[in-house]
Amino acid sequence: HGWRIVDVFSDRAISGANSNRPGYMAMQEAGRAGAFDVILAESLDRLSRRVADVAALHDELTFNRVALHTVATGEVTALLAGVIGAVGQKYLIDLKEKTKRGLLGRVLDGKSGGGLAFGYRLKSEDRGAREIERGEARIVERIFRDFAAGHSPRAIAKALNTEGVRGPGGRTWRDTMIRGQRDRGTGVLNNELYIGRLVWNRCSYVKDPQTGRRQARPNPPNSWEIMEVPELRIIDDTLWDAVKARQQSLLRTMG
Repeated sequence: HGWRIVDVFSDRAISGANSNRPGYMAMQEAGRAGAFDVILAESLDRLSRRVADVAALHDELTFNRVALHTVATGEVTALLAGVIGAVGQKYLIDLKEKTKRGLLGRVLDGKSGGGLAFGYRLKSEDRGAREIERGEARIVERIFRDFAAGHSPRAIAKALNTEGVRGPGGRTWRDTMIRGQRDRGTGVLNNELYIGRLVWNRCSYVKDPQTGRRQARPNPPNSWEIMEVPELRIIDDTLWDAVKARQQSLLRTMG
């Protein structure tokens, strides 16, 4: 076309479902400043995979007299932007469902559906399978015993840090790591895997369209998947029940 490239914008390894990407926002700012009169992308879904973002971008570019072209379709009209934007968003929805079905298969097989809780390690010979990491398991038991004995999560975290005990991922212990959120099953004291029960799909994660950040939303119990994995038990029922009783007592006190 005889065009001259004046700048290149990119966002590597960042989802197109998020419009708050550094390169994408820099491109918009440059367009408003009149730095170019054509944007060329490989395809429209390289710019965004959300219908609303594609429509807003097209409107803004039109206002600023900037044309939008893709290698796949040539010049992008308002109608084409709406159609291709919808296809891109549908792709994301389908991909999410396929990924979730794949994870469900692993969970039903007793394997990890994502993430590795403190106290476990992956088996080298069986992908996705876990086994107890004895050193970390002793720390888990200690946390449960200390809490049941009346120590606060903050005091437990402080003691562990003072002794140089590393937390999940090698990080420094914080009281929130221990306390977590009971209704979401987060935190050491609420992880049912420690009593040999794998609970999956407690929460759904959705992106805030304004910030692009994921937010957790609890799912109803009838949508949870629960598998018994007795080989992964670290805490006995007596200690687990003692911790749950103290949590409930603290809840009533705070109420």
